[in-house]
Amino acid sequence: MHSNRSNGLLTNWLELANIGAAINRRLEEALKEEPGLSLNEFYVLHFLSLNDKKKLRLQQLQEHVGLSQSAMSRLVVRMEAPKCGALRRNICEDDRRGVYTEMTEIGADKLERGRRIVERVLQESVSSGELPTELQSFMSRTAVEPAK
Repeated sequence: MHSNRSNGLLTNWLELANIGAAINRRLEEALKEEPGLSLNEFYVLHFLSLNDKKKLRLQQLQEHVGLSQSAMSRLVVRMEAPKCGALRRNICEDDRRGVYTEMTEIGADKLERGRRIVERVLQESVSSGELPTELQSFMSRTAVEPAK
């Protein structure tokens, strides 16, 4: 009896993980086309946008996005490079050792274009019927926009 329940939980979890992975792949492909971001780059810009000053310490971004310190550092370096220009680093006035990553105007523009893409892909996923009923109901709830 216990193993049947465990198998059911595992089966449900794997189905959910597969649905999430498929949607992530579609998001990645759509964002790469326009505005030329990876999904993790989009997440970095999204989490920066939630901060009043549009800047966070690298460690805070790492926690939000779920990348290792080295992976986050490489990602931020790519996003700061002139080819992308979405981020810039600032030294903290209070703690000279502290470094903040801040979104630029270019980053804000990429984020806005990316949000429209993400919204479209997620809406297509919800309306296509590919999600289990419970997940479709959860995703269809009206999200509350964070205070600006």
